[in-house]
Amino acid sequence: MSDCIVIGAGLIGMLTALELRKAGLAVTVLDKSRPATESSWAGGGILSPLYPWRYPVAVNVLARESQRRYADFCQELYQATGIDPQWTRSGLLIADPDEAAAVEQWAADFAVERAWPNAEECRQIEPLLGLHPDSGVWLPDIAQVRNPRLVKSLQMYVEQQGVEIRPRSPALGWQISGHQVSAVDTPRGALSAGYFVVAGGAWSGELLEGTGIHLPIQPVRGQMILFKGTPSLVSCITLYKGRYAIPRRDGHVLFGSTLEYTGFDKQTTSAARKVLTQAAYELLPRLSDLPIERHWAGLRPGSPDGTPIVGPHPGIDNLYINAGHFRNGVVLGLSSARLLADLLLQRPPAVVPTPYHPELFVK
Repeated sequence: MSDCIVIGAGLIGMLTALELRKAGLAVTVLDKSRPATESSWAGGGILSPLYPWRYPVAVNVLARESQRRYADFCQELYQATGIDPQWTRSGLLIADPDEAAAVEQWAADFAVERAWPNAEECRQIEPLLGLHPDSGVWLPDIAQVRNPRLVKSLQMYVEQQGVEIRPRSPALGWQISGHQVSAVDTPRGALSAGYFVVAGGAWSGELLEGTGIHLPIQPVRGQMILFKGTPSLVSCITLYKGRYAIPRRDGHVLFGSTLEYTGFDKQTTSAARKVLTQAAYELLPRLSDLPIERHWAGLRPGSPDGTPIVGPHPGIDNLYINAGHFRNGVVLGLSSARLLADLLLQRPPAVVPTPYHPELFVK
């Protein structure tokens, strides 16, 4: 019998399993399909919330904790697996910062290096910029990872550590006695453990309905396109009107994304492709010369204000939740996994856990 069963083999679930395994627990991870094939794979990998000053303090606290650890963590993965997650300090240029006071307050609170380049300086930072903003915000320390490589490396590393990952093993229901989960039902029978963690991304709300609570986690579709370019064509991550361009090391440029409340439908649409390409050409006109190599969609685990739900189930003693990261699963993942492990193992938490407690979010 496992010490802990984690439901969900996305980035959040695997990071949580890794934290618990490194603490000595025997961990099994269940997934309804294949590991990390939903939003973990589909996202852009920017290691920062977009317009971070617009997010609650709780989101920024977790983001800063993760940002401090990500470079070393990616190097650890690379050395162990030979798969490079491509952590890259690209810097983030925001071309429409219309809240100067809020930006400065956020930067001071979280000790973030920033600059306010004028139009000419913005174009020096990103020569392909098609805009002429009066001013931008330049965050030189913002990095990125390449999601598909990150999750592939992470899966291999987690399994090297002795975590068992069971694909195509959905959680079908719960066996609950008193204030304890005794087992989770799967197509191959019931599985028992001492602890259970729900980290099922956009499906977490559905999973938890059977435990007597309703959490405001819903799928939010995001569509993205990928341009095939040449290395160093685009200099940095750029952001304008909620759309962003991310240059990869091999010259590909990822552009996204949409925010669509369409349930669990993750089909791509021609309308979104048109909107994204028009925004891409406005931001970086040179992209119009590049072929679009791919167009895809993923389902984010939406939450009311982007604050993830991390902590013990309010009515079941051995059930924990790590979900609702919305658009920031990658940047919040390391710190939310550690917080979850701290709470489950009754270690002193790395951050104050109160803002993430599931009890605050129960409807």
